[in-house]
Amino acid sequence: MSKKEIIIRDIISLRGPSIWTYPPALEAWIDIGEFEDYPSNKLPGFTERLKAWLPSLVEHRCNYGEHGGFLRRLDEGTWIGHVLEHVALELMTLGGLPDGFGRTRETTTRGVYKLVVSNWQDDITRTALDIGIALIMAAVEDKPFDMAEAITTMRRRVDRKYLGPSTAAIVNAGEARGIPAIRLLEDGNLVQLGYGASARRIWTAETDQTSAIAETISRDKDLTKELISSVGVPVPEGREVDSADDAWDAAEDIGVPVVVKPTDGNHGRGVFIDLTTKEEVAKAYAIAVEEGSGVLVERSIQGIEHRLLVVGGKLVAANRSDLITITGDGKSSVQALIDSQINIDPRRGTTELHPLSIIRIDTAAKIELERQGLDADSVPAKGREVLIQRNANHAFDCTDDVHPETAQVVALAARVVGLDIAGIDLVCKDVSKPLGEQGGAIVEVNAGPSLLMHIKPGIGKPRPVGHAIVNNLFGASATGRIPLVGVTGTHGKNAVAKLVAHLIYLSGQHAGLACKDGIYLGRRQVQKTNAANWEGGRRLLLNRAVQAAVIENGAPVILGEGLAYDRCSVGIVTNIVPEDEDLSRWDVQPTGGEYYTTHRSIFRTQVDVVLPSGHAVLNAEDELVADFADLCDGEVVLFAVDPANPTFVAHLAAGKRGVTVADNRVVLRNGSDEIRLCRLIDAPYIGKTKAPKQVANLLAGVAGGWAMDLSQEVLTTGIKTFGLEQLDPSALLLLRAKKSQPAKKPANGRK
Repeated sequence: MSKKEIIIRDIISLRGPSIWTYPPALEAWIDIGEFEDYPSNKLPGFTERLKAWLPSLVEHRCNYGEHGGFLRRLDEGTWIGHVLEHVALELMTLGGLPDGFGRTRETTTRGVYKLVVSNWQDDITRTALDIGIALIMAAVEDKPFDMAEAITTMRRRVDRKYLGPSTAAIVNAGEARGIPAIRLLEDGNLVQLGYGASARRIWTAETDQTSAIAETISRDKDLTKELISSVGVPVPEGREVDSADDAWDAAEDIGVPVVVKPTDGNHGRGVFIDLTTKEEVAKAYAIAVEEGSGVLVERSIQGIEHRLLVVGGKLVAANRSDLITITGDGKSSVQALIDSQINIDPRRGTTELHPLSIIRIDTAAKIELERQGLDADSVPAKGREVLIQRNANHAFDCTDDVHPETAQVVALAARVVGLDIAGIDLVCKDVSKPLGEQGGAIVEVNAGPSLLMHIKPGIGKPRPVGHAIVNNLFGASATGRIPLVGVTGTHGKNAVAKLVAHLIYLSGQHAGLACKDGIYLGRRQVQKTNAANWEGGRRLLLNRAVQAAVIENGAPVILGEGLAYDRCSVGIVTNIVPEDEDLSRWDVQPTGGEYYTTHRSIFRTQVDVVLPSGHAVLNAEDELVADFADLCDGEVVLFAVDPANPTFVAHLAAGKRGVTVADNRVVLRNGSDEIRLCRLIDAPYIGKTKAPKQVANLLAGVAGGWAMDLSQEVLTTGIKTFGLEQLDPSALLLLRAKKSQPAKKPANGRK
């Protein structure tokens, strides 16, 4: 390519920790052609146009680490690939995503760069790159660019593809506690928090503790009222009706004003309040009957509607609604006044990111206007206040105002229905006073309530409702993690992974193993194709029967997919032999400078993800691997075939742990302390040859088991039984026969 254009040559979706960063990232290989000779300061007018279209780029600190740092780079001159990185990140931020990570590094091919940005979701990130390229080319060529449409496109894509605000609040709260999250649908809100047997699942504000029966009860408003009223919770009197005439009969029995609503509706659809005439009741019935399977008529409770959030039997947040009104100016129509006085509020919008919704003249609003002798086209007199909606938009946080007795009542209502998370709608004049003394009542109990009004209230203090849900799911200290061992290196990783899984199995835990030979659950092989990849590892972590997992990862996985887990309890690196592995597909060089990926930078990824409470198991006899010790957040356990290895000796002298061989025995050493396990000759995996590579693999696996606090007995038994299946059948029979023979008595007959 020899002209000014940007072409994406390849895209690699890194779905877990990689050489670049911990979270998922998208690595795009871009060819900038002639732009290689034209940094930003050599493109006339480019920087000015870019700043005008994206003024928020001033927030990008770049490598200067200061406000406006990236704009300074633009003025000084930076390459177009670097510009695309920042533009794509800013487009995603403007679309409603959190701030992200970015890197741009040149490859060994002139003009070709690896551009890496945070990948919240593939479609969103690719859209940001495509729009970013179009924007940059328009700035270069001095052509018009519709920035508003670009941002709208990004927001729509984020709204469709990214986690909703309720789900995101729970996921973010979990991550703040170190609980990992796995999105189970590509563009949905079903998420697993935690791994394996420690995992829990959520879907927006519902969890795997949310009873299907309780959810069904909550949808049936009449049944809900019956249940909660039976324990003393105040509810409005009323009954289900089957016709417009029956609805009016009920209204006359109860006494107007009344509420007409579907028996099993949601989101307030088809709900009409303060109805006083037969005509209003008939109109409301006709609409309500279309929104649900039946219609309720209830006494209208005087006051303001409130939404109280109960999690795990405790009130955690409360919000109140307000009347929506406009004031006439004698010139504008009702619709025009709604747009100019209400919908102009920046907090109102059509996406889930807006705490307040756009006000439209729906059927309920039409009825409200008719009561006042108006319609959408009417022009109210100057100064006249016109009511548009009653109890619209729960915008005002009032958590601190809720009376303790009311908090107990709503918690009781949630418990009686059976919901772990419930949105309780109640109507009262003053939420700071008990319900009974003011005639207040609970009108609905909702499953899967929206959390946005509490996370981002229109007025008032945001409430940490996501944290409350996570704490209810996991308790105060649980991390949602299982013992997880990651194994990498050039050679030996398969044998080491199998040995560690064998040791875990012997300890009595249900072990899962994903390796190049497939997937194993305990002793059962459930997949026979290569599973030493992201997909294989992820299958283990989704399996709620797996109590501990071992995952084999090669360099191609780290470079081309990312690790299947965010952090691990044990990370093992066997060795690094650059000349034995061709990674040219990823432009990896055995050695190189700052901008070239090396084998060392790949394998350190396994050590980078070790938890502070975890362990890195490293080969003391491989200089590249041993150097990773300083990178580990947790403890380091070294292994060495030669007990006199200087690195190993120095490590022990510092009071640290290591595994080696002494007097032909496998030995655990902790500083100057020593535990001897068994002879090498007792290890079927080693065989008679006692090849140093196999001995090293054995020591690495034992070190991994020791790092997991497996007992001496388990380690010894594991050494003596691992590899038995590899023995010649006749040799195996001979070994078993020998073990079954009774021990010979001493010649003197004494024991």
